[in-house]
Amino acid sequence: MNLSEITNDLNDKQCQSVTFNNEKNALILAGAGSGKTRVLTHRIAYLITQKDIRIDAILAVTFTNKAATEMRERLSTLLRRPIQSMWMGTFHSLAHRLLRTHYEKSKLTSGFQILDAQDQFRIVKRLMKENSIDESKFPIKKVQWFINNQKNEDIRAQDIDPDYNYFIKKNLEVFELYEAYCQENDLIDFAELLIRSYELLKNNTDLLNHYQARFEHILVDEFQDTNTVQYKWIKLLFNGHNKIFCVGDDDQSIYGWRGAKIENITKLCTDFTPIETIRLKQNYRSTGNILNASNALITHNVNRMGKSLWTDAGNGELIDVYEARTETDEANYVISNIQKLITNGASPSDCSILYRFNAQSRIFEEALIKYNIPYIIYGGLKFFEYTEIKDALSYLRLIENSADNVAFERVVNFPTRGIGNVTVKKIRTFAQDNHTSLFQAAIQISSILPTRAANALSSFINLIKQITDDTKHLNLSEKVTNLLNTSGLIMHYSNDKIGSKKENLKKLITITKQYNHEQDNKMSEVMGFISLTSLDSSGNTNASINQNVQLMTIHSAKGLEFPCVFLVGMEEDLFPSRQSKNEPHLTDEERRLCYVGMTRAMKKLSLSYAIKRFLYGQSLYAYPSRFLNEIPSKYLNKIKAKFGATIQNYNDDNTFNKNITPKSDDQISIGALVKHAKFGLGTVLNFEGQGDSTRVQIKFKQVGTKWLINSYANLEFI
Repeated sequence: MNLSEITNDLNDKQCQSVTFNNEKNALILAGAGSGKTRVLTHRIAYLITQKDIRIDAILAVTFTNKAATEMRERLSTLLRRPIQSMWMGTFHSLAHRLLRTHYEKSKLTSGFQILDAQDQFRIVKRLMKENSIDESKFPIKKVQWFINNQKNEDIRAQDIDPDYNYFIKKNLEVFELYEAYCQENDLIDFAELLIRSYELLKNNTDLLNHYQARFEHILVDEFQDTNTVQYKWIKLLFNGHNKIFCVGDDDQSIYGWRGAKIENITKLCTDFTPIETIRLKQNYRSTGNILNASNALITHNVNRMGKSLWTDAGNGELIDVYEARTETDEANYVISNIQKLITNGASPSDCSILYRFNAQSRIFEEALIKYNIPYIIYGGLKFFEYTEIKDALSYLRLIENSADNVAFERVVNFPTRGIGNVTVKKIRTFAQDNHTSLFQAAIQISSILPTRAANALSSFINLIKQITDDTKHLNLSEKVTNLLNTSGLIMHYSNDKIGSKKENLKKLITITKQYNHEQDNKMSEVMGFISLTSLDSSGNTNASINQNVQLMTIHSAKGLEFPCVFLVGMEEDLFPSRQSKNEPHLTDEERRLCYVGMTRAMKKLSLSYAIKRFLYGQSLYAYPSRFLNEIPSKYLNKIKAKFGATIQNYNDDNTFNKNITPKSDDQISIGALVKHAKFGLGTVLNFEGQGDSTRVQIKFKQVGTKWLINSYANLEFI
């Protein structure tokens, strides 16, 4: 393969990036729609064919499995050969590969299991219940977030000092219980994959030296989305002799809420020297008006690395901005316009409705049903997260590894076979006291249980042993087919009135037939497949997008594009969100999110807001989003609802009117930081009652703990 074959379809800046000097590191600032995936794949092809770099000397990191699959397919096509041996994948999948290869050094066994978010939730919930931690005051999802956030920051439980903060103290208590449980049961959650693999390299010098020498070139996609431990992971692998090639866009950093650090992309210039920055500014997706409006919006963010997108595709249509009377009026406007587009030849799948929060989707769904237009909600449950699929995979995990306690608990009484909570609790207690698995504990106590419970438990034990024996020499798809029938899952889900659950189980069999097991990953075919299902992060729902209008949050739309985009709910306190409006760095992230939403549009972009909206159980009067004021009027076509009385429109001179929307009381929560005029700073420990009679227990730094009546205390929530 010669150089011209690699570069003949690239523009000048793309070509410069692909053929970049091997003696330097590179930061490719790639704007929306500027062809970053093309640059990454062609760069790898260039290194292999023109610089004689071995495939296994390249590490390529992506942020989704979908992106990794796309890059792998493109690269195979470019090179005209398979590239299975290449280390290409998400941070999580690469971390998993490291841990599987060096499990002993990671204090794991070869059969360790990966916990998904649902499994993690169930474990945290049970640990809290067993230790009398009130989930009404310490919501499980918040505790789960606390644990994962600490790990993403490279913080272990023993590193945390709760000081006087009761909220952190209780979360830390669960964190310690959870870590002990996972270590005892050989379990790894998503955040643990990253921190454990980072610690593996950091604490084993010989191993680190091996991988630093092996990976001559490290390429990272979507670098603006890296969190603390991911950044440390890459920095650790860099030794000054290998080369870093990072692609990202600071204007599209929208995941701060889940730990992403926008400052990581700016730290590159000091931590990976010598480095050169190349900007990809030519956009191949959107029309000129959409790009110019988006460029104008994002310039209101400070501390940008700076770039302005352009296109040679022409200006296209102006951007419609619709002022609706209510959210119902907004929905009718959007859906009626989609109906017109379809009537004029567009496919429903050409159209996407983007919103800030999932709660906004309902009113649009109702309007789509009214107009008889097919639609799907994108970014919901992934296929492997469906209940029936998780049931089947739990059986598969248990016959592969009888010590898998998470799988055991899920299927021990499903389909129902008369094994109650009392029996399961006895099994747990015996397992803990004797340091054995739940399955082995079940075998040992079945003979001492009451007859009915003993028979039910023995029946389950024999079932698992039977499936294990019958499938010992079968391949993956044959194993799954057998267990679905023998376990009773197919029969159970045949009663599903809609029929989708049984069809999903059949689809699982098809997927197992298509699974291509890599022989060098040191796992059996079954474990390889189970790991794949655990690490799947594609975000695709089980529904087909064909001929469906697509509804999704703006976050879910990242990386996608649509001919027609309707960006709705452009109101203060909604977008930007109320939680962000008084924090400049959060407002900046909201603006970047708006920029991402706008640049999903290829030909037509419509922005809309409602004067009055019913949301979260109350009617709110709203003002147009400040983001609308930041877009020059020359790019906009402003439309008002007929007979609509307006409170205050955004100004043509782009002067923003401060929001005076009535606000509800601040939400009281355990751990909230507050300020009292007399007592100073404190932390909420407890609260009781409702409305004006709510009493709040606060531990103040200076005067200790006090109970105050919230309506009289005039607390400032920080």
